[in-house]
Amino acid sequence: MSTVGELVFVDTGAWIALAVVRDPLHDRAREHWEALQRRGAKLLTSLPVLLETFTYLDRRGTRGLAQAWRRSLDTLDRFEIDPCGAADLVVAWTFLDQTKFHKLSLVDAMSFALMRRRRCRTVFAFDIHFGIAGFRYVT
Repeated sequence: MSTVGELVFVDTGAWIALAVVRDPLHDRAREHWEALQRRGAKLLTSLPVLLETFTYLDRRGTRGLAQAWRRSLDTLDRFEIDPCGAADLVVAWTFLDQTKFHKLSLVDAMSFALMRRRRCRTVFAFDIHFGIAGFRYVT
């Protein structure tokens, strides 16, 4: 469970589950989202996650869905987009070298690097890799 004002990283899977009403995780994602809002969590995501989410919604859904999701970001309070940088990429490569991360994406590896740099321990995600990396899931 996240605490009041806690920094929480929002991953691609959470954004998609929130945006796609037919997603099997949509209801669970809405419950987590509403709890985060009630607790005043500070939401953090990354430029790579935003690119991945928009592309997924555009390609697997529609441009309208992707645009609506993008516009919804403008309405969020306590929300920050971290651009990530070359130093994060250097750290991300080290995660990809670890055998415990089967089929880890570079975007997730970048997220791990960013979360460590920002000292963010909690993630709103449905991806097992965050747990393997030692992060706590929103409950």
